[in-house]
Amino acid sequence: MQKSNQANVVVIGGGTGSFTVLSGLKSYTKNITALVNMADDGGSTGVLRDELGVLPPGDIRQCLVALSDTPYLRELFNYRFEDGSLYGHSFGNLFLSAVEKMTNSFDAAVELAGEVLSITGKVIPITNKDIRLILETPSGEIVKGEYRIGQLDFKEHTRPILKITPHANLHPHAHGAIMEADIVLIAPGSLYGSLAPALLVKGLKEALLATKAKIVYVTNLVTKPGQTDGFRVHDFVDEVERFIGAPVVDIVLYNTDEPPKTILDRYTQKDEFIVEFDLDILEGKHYQAIGLPLIARQPTVMNPSDRIASTRSLIRHESDRIARETMKIYFS
Repeated sequence: MQKSNQANVVVIGGGTGSFTVLSGLKSYTKNITALVNMADDGGSTGVLRDELGVLPPGDIRQCLVALSDTPYLRELFNYRFEDGSLYGHSFGNLFLSAVEKMTNSFDAAVELAGEVLSITGKVIPITNKDIRLILETPSGEIVKGEYRIGQLDFKEHTRPILKITPHANLHPHAHGAIMEADIVLIAPGSLYGSLAPALLVKGLKEALLATKAKIVYVTNLVTKPGQTDGFRVHDFVDEVERFIGAPVVDIVLYNTDEPPKTILDRYTQKDEFIVEFDLDILEGKHYQAIGLPLIARQPTVMNPSDRIASTRSLIRHESDRIARETMKIYFS
């Protein structure tokens, strides 16, 4: 356990997926750095970006809360106003935006929030540029915005062309964290709406190629209709490496379990299906694929004041199992 406390783990991702992974990891190591997607523009975050001109606080807030061990403050930062002009806004989003406006520094806002929440580890925006995700269709149409792209039906246009604008460089502290890491874990999440904008930041590929860390990717549990229909485990990995721009993944953790039938039926009615895997294909890949039962047994309860609750997944990963497997990888 003493050695596991020394494991230096970097987690790359967006909101919910990183929240799940970080919530488990903090019980096993104190050296955690969350590198967070900065293209979020949905729900409360989108309103604050548009009205105040701030950087997106939502995914950052989720990672900060995940790494906090102070229950009351966790609840406070996640509290969403249920009525009035602040309906749908979380206190944590407002806190981060207020400090950013006061100091003119998003980094300062994140640092202060981390101190208030007494977090284990660090949370760093993957870039400090004000970026937006854009998608270019084969016909040349431009679709702008992470939330909009995350809900888009690609129809026959799979494997979309995605970019972030303006061009953004990897945050210097994020680069340093990757270079010092023992493990870099790419968290699950909406492949095109949440994960891609974190992986497209300039300088990430070079850092992942240069680091001595093992690079681990945790695949999604279910497919997304209109975007990842029919995707198997290796398809998700292919897309992650396409966005990074190099075959950098060393180990893939994928799910071999099924959720309770009542939950599964609710998904299949929406044309969302458990991600399947092909062992023959996985055996021929450059990475090691490890299958585990990764579905949390308790379904998630959505907050009715969450502006985009209807788009969030009910099925979540089992955070402790991911953390324990990460520690096994560290010790191997």
